[in-house]
Amino acid sequence: MSDIKACVIGHPVAHSRSPLIHKYWLAVHHIKADYTRVDIPPEEIESFFDGFANGPYIGASVTVPHKEVAFRKVFEADAVAKALGAVNTVWHKDGKLYGASTDVHGFIANLNRSQTKWESQTRTALVIGAGGAARAVVYGLLERKVQNIVIANRTVARARELAAHFQDRITPSTLGNMRIHMREADLLVNTTSLGMKGQPPLEIDLDPLKKSAIVYDIVYAPLETELLKAARLRGNPVVDGLGMLLHQAAPAFERWFGVRPEVTPELRALVAADLARDAG
Repeated sequence: MSDIKACVIGHPVAHSRSPLIHKYWLAVHHIKADYTRVDIPPEEIESFFDGFANGPYIGASVTVPHKEVAFRKVFEADAVAKALGAVNTVWHKDGKLYGASTDVHGFIANLNRSQTKWESQTRTALVIGAGGAARAVVYGLLERKVQNIVIANRTVARARELAAHFQDRITPSTLGNMRIHMREADLLVNTTSLGMKGQPPLEIDLDPLKKSAIVYDIVYAPLETELLKAARLRGNPVVDGLGMLLHQAAPAFERWFGVRPEVTPELRALVAADLARDAG
């Protein structure tokens, strides 16, 4: 096995498909390196980052709950990470730790690939949730000049906090008021963990939603959530979360290994099959 190694860090992290993705690309590009999972509990993450430049890894993917800590620990972060206050990709150079966020790229690239005309058709977006994933989604939508963005969250205070962070074209609201906002939505995005395997379902009535509205769930396990199933059955175009996972990984791989990999149907099928086995 090569001495060149990267990893994904989180807590828990056993469910991560990142090793499957990056090992596939390493094989495709004939790169002698390895990529593994490292479970780091919250009480150990700061010391892990402090010693990262002297450790065995050239870089790491950072997942829940360590993205905000990673942002604080890097010497320099890219513009997207600064806007989000979170880092999901780290690497080191000359003994210093650097960071970036590729989540926005993953979200938009997946949407571009799945629904090629979404930009011209989207005037209003309804975003469910107000956590870190919602922040990345809202940032991406603002960059693409979506005119109106509604953030619907269980507690309106979190929605207001996120709206205040960006201070532009955003309306904070609650899950209870979603039916009102749904009538105007051209794009509905679930950024919560509701509907994920082992989590409660996202219980919303899609009746007020236009049949032309795109329904995007960033959850990828299961691949077809109940939200996407309900949307598909009523004729809405749907986008699952697997593409976001794949596309956000590509710029990280390029950063560490110097080659920009492609998100191919073969890779998607590989990860989808693994998810299906896990579901079974």
